[in-house]
Amino acid sequence: MFNIGDLIIYSGHGICQIDDICEKTISGITRDYYVLHPMENNPPLTISTPVTNNKVVMLELIQKEEAHKILESFKKPGVKWDDNPNTRYNIYSELINTGERNEIAKVINTLMCKKIEAERKEKKLYERDQKLLNATQAILFKELSITLGTTFEEINERILKVILETSI
Repeated sequence: MFNIGDLIIYSGHGICQIDDICEKTISGITRDYYVLHPMENNPPLTISTPVTNNKVVMLELIQKEEAHKILESFKKPGVKWDDNPNTRYNIYSELINTGERNEIAKVINTLMCKKIEAERKEKKLYERDQKLLNATQAILFKELSITLGTTFEEINERILKVILETSI
């Protein structure tokens, strides 16, 4: 169970802070709820979710040691590229939805490499891939920046530098 003030990863909303833990009665059922808000709170949003909600992923932020391992993982190849956009999207989404940061980093690694490759040919990354990259980068890189006490931009630059060095 999380505590008031904890930062967590909450499904598609990214990093959220728990503002309260309270009892609510909804449809005649009383149970404990987390009341939280996304850190990227624009427009302002308050989320209430049961403490025992098994339908969404709620994770603690990673620790420094794991954050450093994730940064190092960008020196290795990402996940396998599938030329079929729908298959690729489904595979990558499944990996992301596990909440496993190492798997998410591999997906980001692959998409960043493909984006660089496309830009070198003066092309763009497939739109669906770009949206997936933006969404996952926003969450993972923000989490890494909070854990390591730096900025999203610094994490992005460090990872981009590693990818460029290893893809030459």
